[in-house]
Order: sequence, then C-alpha cells, then structure tokens
Amino acid sequence: MPASRSMPLPHGLLLLCCAALAGCGTVTDATRRAANSIVPYKIEIVQGNFVSKEQVEALKPGMSRAQVRDVLGTPLLQSVFHADRWDYVFTMKRQGTEPQARQLTVFFKDELMERVEGDPMPSETEFVALLGADRKPKSVPVLEASEDKLKSFAPREPQAAQAAPQPAAPLPTSYPPLETPAR
Repeated sequence: MPASRSMPLPHGLLLLCCAALAGCGTVTDATRRAANSIVPYKIEIVQGNFVSKEQVEALKPGMSRAQVRDVLGTPLLQSVFHADRWDYVFTMKRQGTEPQARQLTVFFKDELMERVEGDPMPSETEFVALLGADRKPKSVPVLEASEDKLKSFAPREPQAAQAAPQPAAPLPTSYPPLETPAR
C-alpha cells in the first residue's frame, strides 16, 4: 500500500466535529449567563491555631512556657533560629468572603514570657458569629403538640393475657480459667 494514501474519517466522527463547530457559533447572552452562574464549590480552609481575645488577656508576663502552652496551645511555628519566640498563625479562606489571617507572637526571656505582639484578636463569640454569618437560617419545626396530637400518643391499655416474666437462670459459681495451665 502506498504511504501517501490517507484513511477516510468515519461518518460518525465527521458528524460530531461538525456539530461541535456549529455549537460554537450559537452562544447567546442567555447561554453565557447560564454558564457563568455555575460556580465550582470551594472548600473552607482553616489552618493554624485560633487564639481568642480572652486567651490573650489570660497571658501575664513571667508565665512559664508550659503555662503559655496551656493557655494558647502548641505554637504553629517554633524556629531553632528564634528559640525565644513562638508564633501562632491562623488563616481562614471561605467562599464568598475575604480570606482572614491573624498572627500572634509570644516572646520569652530566660524561659519566662516577656511580651506578646500581634493582630487584635476577636472574642470567642465574635468568631462564632463570623462562622455562621453567611449561613441561611433553617426553618425550625414546631415543638409543641396539640391536645388531639397528645391523645394519639397516650399509652395503650395493657393486655391482661401477658404472663409474668420468668426468673433468670442462676449465675455460675465459678468460671473456667482464661488460659490453659502450663504443664
């Protein structure tokens, strides 16, 4: 067979290519708006240690490293080059909101806390409110039952034909050993 001869395209593939090319020319404003309304889901990313205003207020100069760790948790960054410094970093990225980043640095001198520097921290209630700010409230079901509904929950009459429960078999006085005795 000569090398210059080409293979014909299957009719189905040719038809598919023509349909795809024809579809490119029929984009209208309505189809463009519909395509732009489809937004991919972006996950919520929370990284680091959240430090509240109440935790920062609990820190006092002269506290030991263990006491600071008890209040703030394990620091996100501990550098061998900065042994007298602990960094607490918190970032949160959510769909539809600006990314947030907060940083707090604790400085030590002679194994005791000297000072704290960093961003102003939100209180715990402010942080919780921030988490639920963009969430839509769900409908709350009715938690009260009417008198008619309560009557439907009334206990039924006990059946007279029920026999008294049989007493349980007595428990054994000894149990077999858990391991076989060594010979």
